Amino acid sequence: MTDNEKLSNDNKESGGEKLQKVLARAGIGSRREMEKLIGANRVTVNGKIAHVGDRVEARDRILLDGHPIAMKVSEERRTRVLIYNKPEGEICTTSDPEGRPTVFAALPKLKGERWIAVGRLDFNTSGLLLFTTDGELANALMHPSANIDREYLCRVLGEVDDDMLERLRNGVVLDDGIAHFTDITAGGGEGANRWYYVCLMEGRNREVRRLWESQNLKVSRLKRVRFGPVFLPPRLKQGQWQDMPDEQILALYQMTGLPKPAHVGIAPQEKRELAREKRKNRPASNRPVARKPETKNSAIKKSTRRHTPH
Repeated sequence: MTDNEKLSNDNKESGGEKLQKVLARAGIGSRREMEKLIGANRVTVNGKIAHVGDRVEARDRILLDGHPIAMKVSEERRTRVLIYNKPEGEICTTSDPEGRPTVFAALPKLKGERWIAVGRLDFNTSGLLLFTTDGELANALMHPSANIDREYLCRVLGEVDDDMLERLRNGVVLDDGIAHFTDITAGGGEGANRWYYVCLMEGRNREVRRLWESQNLKVSRLKRVRFGPVFLPPRLKQGQWQDMPDEQILALYQMTGLPKPAHVGIAPQEKRELAREKRKNRPASNRPVARKPETKNSAIKKSTRRHTPH
């Protein structure tokens, strides 16, 4: 028996979590994709080639193509989900060679973890974006089998008639296959610009815009307002984020069929640190003015002013 085979047998019999599950949660890809990476001998654990089914613990050192992978076992991790109101003019990658602003720059910093985007929005599209620390949850929410619809508010330039709307509901042929809106609702507007709420069951690149363009119409404004059961909070301004409530996070796990994590939401200590940071960064004009303690003489003067006849 080789050292690698002995290590694999020891790891399969030990405690901890399955390696492919830990890698998926790190946001690298789905469990099935991780199994392929492991099968291709691209993953090592403590210097040894890993095998599908190996179990790892927090103390183990995992490398993918020679690069370390930060991990937390299920007992230690705390899943967070952020709701972000993306403005136009931001890209959904961690960096950009052209120097354009990225959505990740606006998010809170993490220790030993990273934010994973649930899907993307185009550079010129605004609205609801979800981020999570659980890559497995992100993959499950993005997978077509989840059957999660997305709702957009779009301003369409041009004359829209009933035949066009019927074609968009029934399906039109795009470059990458047939696509259609599952629902279209008029949202008002005057003249050549009209607003519509549209729903999709998938998130192909520029799909909303391309569907309208198939009818020789142009989308001049596009904003995502809902992702499945999650709505864009009306008071969340562009460029701002907020933590998703714990019960809503657990509902996402239930909806995707994933086991619920032991801990969700922001940790109490992080919540206190975040509150202190917000108070520290609050504009001076919004801070409460400290009142000087009232002395005996100032109290007498105030009383005299109140009772002096005019």
